[in-house]
Amino acid sequence: MKQVSIGLLGCGNVGSAFVSLLEQRRTTISARTGVELRVTRAAVRSLNKDRGLKLPAGVFTDDAASVVEDPDVDIIVELIGGVDEPLELLRRAVELRKPVVTGNKALLASHGAELFAAADAAGVDFLFEAAVAGGIPLMRPLKASLAGEPVRRVMGIINGTTNYILTRMTDAGIDYRTALGEAQELGYAEADPTADVEGYDAGAKAAIIASIVFGSVVQSTDVYHEGISNITAEDISVADRMGFAVKAIAVIEAFGDNIRNHPEIAIRVHPALVVKSHPLAAVRDSFNAVFIEGEAVGDLMFYGRGAGGRPTASAVLGDVVDAATNMVHGTPGRIGALAPARIRPLDALKSAFYMSLAVTDRPGVLAQVADVFGRHGVSIQSMEQQGLGDRARLIFITHDSVEAAVKATMAELRHLDAVVDVHSAIRVIGGEG
Repeated sequence: MKQVSIGLLGCGNVGSAFVSLLEQRRTTISARTGVELRVTRAAVRSLNKDRGLKLPAGVFTDDAASVVEDPDVDIIVELIGGVDEPLELLRRAVELRKPVVTGNKALLASHGAELFAAADAAGVDFLFEAAVAGGIPLMRPLKASLAGEPVRRVMGIINGTTNYILTRMTDAGIDYRTALGEAQELGYAEADPTADVEGYDAGAKAAIIASIVFGSVVQSTDVYHEGISNITAEDISVADRMGFAVKAIAVIEAFGDNIRNHPEIAIRVHPALVVKSHPLAAVRDSFNAVFIEGEAVGDLMFYGRGAGGRPTASAVLGDVVDAATNMVHGTPGRIGALAPARIRPLDALKSAFYMSLAVTDRPGVLAQVADVFGRHGVSIQSMEQQGLGDRARLIFITHDSVEAAVKATMAELRHLDAVVDVHSAIRVIGGEG
C-alpha cells in the first residue's frame, strides 16, 4: 500500500468537509486504488478554532508556505480562495513537482493558462473539478470523454444563488429584493451579493469552461456580464404566460465553418427567457446544470448541486484520488497547449429578445415604435399591448437580430416622445428565433 500525504491549504467549509469525507472513504479508496491518502499538514488562518476534525494538533499551521515546502507532502490541495496568495503558493508547488488540486475559480479565470502550462512542463497534475459547478463532474468529462468532440455550444446555469432567487420570484411572485433577502437569510447569498447577482462568479466559471472546451486562453475579462438585479416580477409573470422561464445563463459558443480548429468564440453571462421545453428551464432552486451541444454526440446535460461543503468536497476528493494514482504510476494528465482566444464581439452576435416598453396610449404610437424596429432591421415575431390608464405596455418578442441593431433600436426608442420607459430587454433562448 502506497501512502500519499496531502497538504491542505484552507480548512473552512469545503476544506473541513473534504477531510471528513476522506476519513469516511479512506478504506474504500485504498481497496480500489492501492493508495492510502492522509492529510498530514493543513494551513489555517486561526489555530484556535475548533473544526471538529479527527486530525492531530500538530497537523495545523498558520504558515501556508511551509505546507508547500514540506518535503513529506506529496499533493497540495488549495481551498483558501483569492488570487494573489494562492497564485504564489501554487506556482511554488508546481516548481517542486507536486500535483495540485484546487477549487479556486477566480485564480483559474485569471491565471489558469500560466499554471496549466507550468504543470504540464513539470509533468504533474493540475486538477480543478471543484472550481466549476461544485459537485457536478464536469471538468473531467470535458477534458477526457469529450476531448475529441466538436462542441458547438455550452449553456449553463452555473450560479446557484441567482437560480434560487429567480426560482423564488417565479414561484412566489415576489420581487427581486425580497427574494435576495431570503437567499441571504438561508446562506445562499453573501452580505455583498454582487459577484453572484451581477454575473461575475458565473463569468469566471464560463471562462474556465471555454478554455477547456475550445483550447483557448480565456479570462474573466473576455466574458460579457449582465446581472439579474433589473429583472422584475412582471417580467417573470409575462415570460411564464408566454411559455418561458427566466434564468441566469452562461453561453459559450463557437463560430465558423470549422469549429474543430481554434474557432472564434463568444462567452457571455446574462438573464434569458428559456423556452419551457428546454431542459435548463426546469432547473430549480440552488441547483446547477450545464447543457452541451456537440456535432457527434448531440445534446448532453450535467445536473446537480453547484455549491455546498460536501458536494464540492466530493469533487475535490475525486481529483485527489486521480492525482494520487497518477503520481504513483507516473502517468500525470495534461491540459495541453492553449492558443490565444479569438473572441467574437458581443455586438456581432445574434439573439431573439423580449422587450417591454411603457408608452403614451394615443393613436399612432405603435406605428412609430414599429418603424424604429424596422429601420434598424429588428424583425418582430410577436407583440401584445396592455392598457394602463393613459399609458400602455407594449411587449415584443423579436426574431434573431444582431445585438448592435437591438442596442440602436433601444437607444432610439428611449428618445421617442411617446415612449415613457424601456423597461426590459432580455435575450430569448429556444424560441422560434
